[in-house]
Amino acid sequence: MSYATTYQQALTQPALFWQQQAQRLPWFKAPTQGVDTGTWPTGRWFSDGEMNTCYMALDHHVANGRGDQVAIYYDSPVTGLKSSHTYTQLLHQVALFAGALRQQGVAKGDRVVIYMPMVMEAAIAMLACARIGAVHSVVFGGFAAAELAVRIDDAKPTAVISASCGIEVAKVIAYKPLLDEALQLAQHQVQSVVILQRPQLKASLQAGRDHDWLQLMAQAQPAEAVTVKATDPLYILYTSGTTGKPKGIVRDNGGHAVALHYSMSAIYNMSAGDVFWAASDVGWIVGHSYIVYAPLLAGCTSILYEGKPVMTPDAGAFWRVIEEYKVKAIFSAPTAFRAIKKEDPKGELLKKYDISSLETVFMAGERLDPPTYEWALDIIGRPVVDHWWQTETGWSICANPVGLDDLPAKAGSSTVAIAGYDLRILSDAGVPLGANEKGNIALKLPLPPGCLIGIWGDDTRVQDSYLTQFPGYYTSGDGGYRDEDDYVFIMGRTDDVINIAGHRLSTGEMEEVVGAHEMVAECAVIGVQDDLKGQLPMALVLLKAGASIEETQLSKEIVAMLRKTIGPIAVLKSAHIVARLPKTRSGKILRNIIRHIANGETFVVPATIDDPASLDEIKKLVTNSDQH
Repeated sequence: MSYATTYQQALTQPALFWQQQAQRLPWFKAPTQGVDTGTWPTGRWFSDGEMNTCYMALDHHVANGRGDQVAIYYDSPVTGLKSSHTYTQLLHQVALFAGALRQQGVAKGDRVVIYMPMVMEAAIAMLACARIGAVHSVVFGGFAAAELAVRIDDAKPTAVISASCGIEVAKVIAYKPLLDEALQLAQHQVQSVVILQRPQLKASLQAGRDHDWLQLMAQAQPAEAVTVKATDPLYILYTSGTTGKPKGIVRDNGGHAVALHYSMSAIYNMSAGDVFWAASDVGWIVGHSYIVYAPLLAGCTSILYEGKPVMTPDAGAFWRVIEEYKVKAIFSAPTAFRAIKKEDPKGELLKKYDISSLETVFMAGERLDPPTYEWALDIIGRPVVDHWWQTETGWSICANPVGLDDLPAKAGSSTVAIAGYDLRILSDAGVPLGANEKGNIALKLPLPPGCLIGIWGDDTRVQDSYLTQFPGYYTSGDGGYRDEDDYVFIMGRTDDVINIAGHRLSTGEMEEVVGAHEMVAECAVIGVQDDLKGQLPMALVLLKAGASIEETQLSKEIVAMLRKTIGPIAVLKSAHIVARLPKTRSGKILRNIIRHIANGETFVVPATIDDPASLDEIKKLVTNSDQH
């Protein structure tokens, strides 16, 4: 079925379309109902269906002859360890740990916080929770104790699962002291703590509360998959907001399984037996959806990689993994490829590896700027697919659906809206806009399966955060436009629009221009307050390895490029060369924080920041700039 036919059917006959997708999965009780909009404005899907996500992902495949196929390859260049789990082996480990959780008093509906590095046990813990109907909440490993405590108090878990340490390149990070501090700070008292002791650093255990992972596994009896409703929660995932209380996005079981299963074939062109690699972390939505759940639901082989795109050991790390495991499709953030581009701009390391198995490169998590897109396309020599989605949606809103039609790509575009998403471009007044008119990207309700079903413990925040600005729509918070071919261009958060003397200009557009400079590896453009024109853009630039240019000369060249590409209205306040850009651990540039610093405003350092020291450089830079 073509993309156009599929999209139209999902738009006009959503119940029929999604029922057909649901029938491709092994339910305990197949659903007969489509979407229920009476109890929840975004919609609840398959409310009369009964199932178990872990059963769909593991037991079903073992029962149907796929038990000897590798389910997950574990590859850890930071420890030098590699292993593989077949579907049969993974099912055994998951069933045992599910039994261990039961022995610790975890029951259906209870929450379990998972605070772990990129190890196999993290995926096993997630699947084990799903197996017994417990609701897992994965917190990015190494998160600050205070932030972990906030999540513990919000989720109120029966148990916390952690490891003695994590490893960042060559640095060992002790997790247990962070966890102990979080448990002291939290008001909620956790009943049981399970610790995976890693050989790089052993943790001390508190008698009566803490338990050794291996000892629990040795004493456990395997647990069978329990029956849950399609609308029962599978997990809570907290968004990485920069201020205020984090939002615990709640995902259901049924809609989640159907949407992810559909996406693997329609978007990623993956079939059972294919090897799919999401080079992300289980602490983020990409890791939930496309390291653990989607590949296993589809009977594919996934890769859990504990390493970096560079430095473990070099910028050829991705190519080595692709060659070794015969990866068919890779999915990572543009930041990862910009890091490779910076270290190996001509792709010399790629020549050492055979990546003939690779068919498609997918990027998401942040805007894919055209210079990075063009570089990846040229160096890798494979189709590069930019796709756009959010923690809240759990899977792609826009993409090139290569499993249906390989549509012509357009640099800077995440291609088209995927079946199930009725995407509109609205003005600030809520009026639909035409082709090439920039506005707010909104999704007409109800949402398709797989999207958020609430915010844990505070469903009024769903209304306030997403549904109030444009009644009848989910507000994405992103701005952009649709061209005459219905291709969607995401230009960044709606607060990343600069108003220069009454003219609205997107920082995304300006970053495209700055990023096209031959010496620029990565950049961020933010709006700085100006007494005359309201706002002016300031560019922070990271140079490619080996590049050298005076800051004043770079500024002149960037100004000329902006004037030529966007026009004289794009007056650059300043351009600064920096050693690093402040980012979250998932690779997103903290533009909002940079903007606050540049404008002399107060701000809260987010718990998700990867390198807090990077902010000090920005502060000094802005102070020196003001003095001149």
